[in-house]
Amino acid sequence: MPITSPRYANDPVLVALGEAIRRSRRVRGISQEELAHRSEIDRSYMSSIERGGQNPGIISVARIARALEMSVAELMTEAQL
Repeated sequence: MPITSPRYANDPVLVALGEAIRRSRRVRGISQEELAHRSEIDRSYMSSIERGGQNPGIISVARIARALEMSVAELMTEAQL
């Protein structure tokens, strides 16, 4: 299990992003494991991102958006930031 990003773990922005990723993934009928595989991200790290415990870098966010067949802008809009 990855260690959470201590400085930003559970920040409302990260929680909102994680919830948007989870919603988008579920709407598409993709398992967390499959999304992690498509994004080339470890499944436990993906789990932590979805819970708001990680502050993913832009490359990770772009990979996740691409795997969800969304743009980064669409994913951020879903996060309602």
